[in-house]
Amino acid sequence: MNKEQLIYIADDDRNIRQAIKTFLENEGYRVEDFETGDMVMEAFKKCPCDLMILDVMMPGTDGFEVCRQIREKSIVPIIMLTARDTDMDYATGMSLGSDDYFTKPFSVVALSMRVKAIFRRIEFESRRSRANEEDAHVLRLGTVTLSEALHRADIGKEALALTPNEYELLKYLLERSGQAVARAELLEKVWGYETDVETRATDDTVRRLRKKLEPSNVVIETVWGYGFRIREKEV
Repeated sequence: MNKEQLIYIADDDRNIRQAIKTFLENEGYRVEDFETGDMVMEAFKKCPCDLMILDVMMPGTDGFEVCRQIREKSIVPIIMLTARDTDMDYATGMSLGSDDYFTKPFSVVALSMRVKAIFRRIEFESRRSRANEEDAHVLRLGTVTLSEALHRADIGKEALALTPNEYELLKYLLERSGQAVARAELLEKVWGYETDVETRATDDTVRRLRKKLEPSNVVIETVWGYGFRIREKEV
């Protein structure tokens, strides 16, 4: 693990901030905590972090708005925290580009595992990118093209605006075009989580990706009880 990885925590509950901060610092990360969304935004403008943990309900600028503003300028991983376990909150956070979501009360150990998994995925992709610099290939399916060298995806000549998880999920499915891919496999290979980690991140990322692929002739099918398959639309 890179000891220089910097994590920002924004939560108006001091006890929660301190509990997360203490645990992550014991894991070797550098951690700074903030009481409001406005404070963490100011800090990010001066010194971007490597990962951000945001409470949804904070005085002033809430976590959703912070996530939205961050996503306009950065692909830094974001984990959302909320005291309300509703599908609308979850869908809002994921649609704004957060990488995952925890409902209070939650296990700090589970949160730490999720943080480690995100950093492992980033490091793996970085190594693979460096290894493939001279041999990067282009993936094509119908009107969708994905270039690893450029780290971008297009529908025809129009660029797709994808979050890091959306890009990695699309690439993984394109590499296995026509094949059924299990949710557990996606969770492990794209997110870097163990198969027993409970998260709806896969389904919600697929939902967002489907919407972005609507102008194309490519669809992501649900293989009920198993996972997903990407293919060209039938004419």
